[in-house]
Amino acid sequence: MSTANATMTKFGYPASVVAEYTHWVVQLRPRQVTLCALVLVCKADARAFHAIGAAAFHELERVTTDIEATLATLVAYERINYLMLMMVDPDVHFHVIPRYSGTRRLEAIEINDSGWPGPPDLKGGIDADASVRTALVTALRGAWPSA
Repeated sequence: MSTANATMTKFGYPASVVAEYTHWVVQLRPRQVTLCALVLVCKADARAFHAIGAAAFHELERVTTDIEATLATLVAYERINYLMLMMVDPDVHFHVIPRYSGTRRLEAIEINDSGWPGPPDLKGGIDADASVRTALVTALRGAWPSA
């Protein structure tokens, strides 16, 4: 594990870590807008997307491939949204929201995509408690391609 920036810490680093790469960390999003919603945070000290550096841009292809393969397996999403909303948390990061019509279930956790088919409802979903977060992180880690 690396030194966490403020955004990584806000989203529960290190307990929320699903996968960690050289330049990026994938974390479970505490507010589960849809099932297995994630946050993809750049480790670089960068406050603008262009400032992350060539190596981080290059690694982003592998990271997004792993994210999409894992979420396809666990959630069977129909679309995926990468939202760069750096208004509150200024470190470069994306909210990764798997999108689907209806409801998805993983173990005892069931979440409806209340914004489908429009923009994601960022106030929808559930605030995951510790047991839900642990179950989701464990499932995601277990399904991760590089696990």
